[in-house]
Amino acid sequence: MASKLWLALSLWLLLSTCEGGKQMSKLSAKKLCADADCSHPILIAQALQDFNTADCRFITFRQGQLIYVYAMLKGRGNLFWAGTVQDSYYGQQEARIGHFPSSVVKEVLPLMPADTEVKTTNWDFYCN
Repeated sequence: MASKLWLALSLWLLLSTCEGGKQMSKLSAKKLCADADCSHPILIAQALQDFNTADCRFITFRQGQLIYVYAMLKGRGNLFWAGTVQDSYYGQQEARIGHFPSSVVKEVLPLMPADTEVKTTNWDFYCN
């Protein structure tokens, strides 16, 4: 009996400490990218102001930071872009792609045309 209780308690502790992912609602059904995999940056943007968020679909950045933009959402989500933040020191910023409002950045350097329309997937809006 004690061993079953210990096993149940161990499993509960193990499962409660594991972080599970969470599917968030889609911001858009389509996005514009430089290629079909959205693996090449479209442009480099610079943050005009700090952007802090608790929504896991979005990235946080500080004024002046550079952001590599990989996708521009279309349709009802056309106000949002997806990218990754670059810090002044490589490795200082967590490397992850997230969304942000296009109104809080300015385009600094165009890299490739965003002429490939791609359907968004659930993974585009999945949070860890």
